[in-house]
Amino acid sequence: MDSAKKAYYRSYQAVFNVGARCLPWRRPIPVSGIDSAAKIPELLKKEKVKKVLLVTGPTVGRRLGPRITAELDRAGIAYTVFDRVEANPSVNTVEEIRKQYLENGCQGFIALGGGSPMDAAKAAAARAVRPKTQLGQMAGLLRVHKKLPPFIAVPTTAGTGSETTIAAVITDSETHHKYALMDLCLVPKYAVLDPEMTRELPPKVTAATGMDALTHAVEAYLCWTYNTEESIRLAEEAVCGVFRYLERAYRDGNDMEARTQMLLASYKAGFAFTRAGVGNVHAIAHTLGGLYNTPHGLANAVILPIVLEDYGEAVQEKLAHLAELVGLAPSGSEAEKAGAFVDEIRAMNKRMEIPAGFDFIQEKDIPQMISWALEEANPIYPVPVVYNRKRCERVIRRIIAEA
Repeated sequence: MDSAKKAYYRSYQAVFNVGARCLPWRRPIPVSGIDSAAKIPELLKKEKVKKVLLVTGPTVGRRLGPRITAELDRAGIAYTVFDRVEANPSVNTVEEIRKQYLENGCQGFIALGGGSPMDAAKAAAARAVRPKTQLGQMAGLLRVHKKLPPFIAVPTTAGTGSETTIAAVITDSETHHKYALMDLCLVPKYAVLDPEMTRELPPKVTAATGMDALTHAVEAYLCWTYNTEESIRLAEEAVCGVFRYLERAYRDGNDMEARTQMLLASYKAGFAFTRAGVGNVHAIAHTLGGLYNTPHGLANAVILPIVLEDYGEAVQEKLAHLAELVGLAPSGSEAEKAGAFVDEIRAMNKRMEIPAGFDFIQEKDIPQMISWALEEANPIYPVPVVYNRKRCERVIRRIIAEA
């Protein structure tokens, strides 16, 4: 039965790969550099937006929201603010954002924050243009089918890549199941990459979101199909950027070169996985976010080295090449180089005080985690190794054992 399923998944991915090459892929227009957020009013005027909804979370909204609204005030652009987006945003939150957008006669969105505000704003925009279609009905691939209002993404973390992706991940308020809307129309029109917006990011969040970017790049690079020359190049550049600059940003939040380069690495990794896909790391991480509200970047950071080791020989050649690119193990066998790469991920996690595992996973939740992870990954994700229930359970138990 596993062999038949695997054959179906690989056939599905091969056919999708052919079709995907005919789709109108695009990247957001990047606006980068120190104080580039000051250009937001100019972008809104270009899009003929006279009133905009700023979507953010409570902490970022209080700390950084005034920088955006001050620019809007100076430019005479009307706005309203929704600042109640939680981590792992819920369907209920999305519906509240949509309601505020429509009731205030807004014409565009600014998403300020990490992945949660961006995902919530994307989903709300999708609901605004598809008022008769519930979020759950748009879950999956290419089910939104309608152009969004002008959308500006302003990341305050360097990691989620949401400013460049086709995805919006939402949590069902009742079942706690996380699911993704994935459509080309969800890619923001502009990505404002202002390192000043990440200057005050706490070291702990800098670390987790930076490892999130690394996970995006590595999983995209390891996909067996969907990749293009551009996505491979950007994934490699993102991996090199994270290895070079993440710990600098972690140690010194005022290192603007490191902050700038991490935003660029996140942007590149975001496009790489948008085009090439992710894998089993993300599928398992999403179950932790849904069940335990685990921050997505933290979950990815912990799970990444465990899954890479579990993949074994299937990914050795590619991991060996990444090891060479970042200056690890210049000599030795492919297995030794691949091992050095995974070991360095573990070492980076340890230096940044990221745990090696999670001890909060409850035994009763493991069957549900397995079901959700396999349902998410298969058949869409072009993973290097297709998991069945037994192998997925083995990985989850390793996550617990390494805590």
